[in-house]
Amino acid sequence: MGEHKDRMLAGEPYRDNDPELVAERLRCQGLLDRFNATRAGQDVQRRSILEELLGEIGEGSWIMPRFQCDYGYLIRLGRNSFLNYDAIVMDCAPVTIGDDVSIGPRAQLLTALHPMDDHALRRDRWETAAPITIGDNVWLGGGVIVCPGVSIGPNAVVGAGSVVTRDLPEKVFAAGNPARVIRPL
Repeated sequence: MGEHKDRMLAGEPYRDNDPELVAERLRCQGLLDRFNATRAGQDVQRRSILEELLGEIGEGSWIMPRFQCDYGYLIRLGRNSFLNYDAIVMDCAPVTIGDDVSIGPRAQLLTALHPMDDHALRRDRWETAAPITIGDNVWLGGGVIVCPGVSIGPNAVVGAGSVVTRDLPEKVFAAGNPARVIRPL
């Protein structure tokens, strides 16, 4: 592994235009092009591509096209979980999705962070990434955005259109921007 990939995986500042990372994203995009070009009923082909793309995909899990991600191999999808249409997973850090998770259409799981105060570093394309963890039996409504470094506890539900900026405990309904706990479940 090269220096910038090591740094990315360690959560340290790295440059996303590093040739090794660019090559890995191109490989990922090729697989996504194949996946997103599949036709209705081509479930075996979709599954085969996802097994090549993702770090792990559990039994009974599936993703609907159109799907986008950066690397693929940093995504772990548990058993019987589902990502609906137009999901975006920016997996510059590990993204762990538990068993029996339902993720609504146009959801975004975003691990990338860019320097806010250091304009020169941002201009020079330095960034960091923080992992996302989604517990078992979570439901994310359509259009939910999960920000870098967030964990969502088991059996939680996040309302459509919410922006999750901080960890959510288990067995709660949360909604809003930023998402806040509305009530226990």
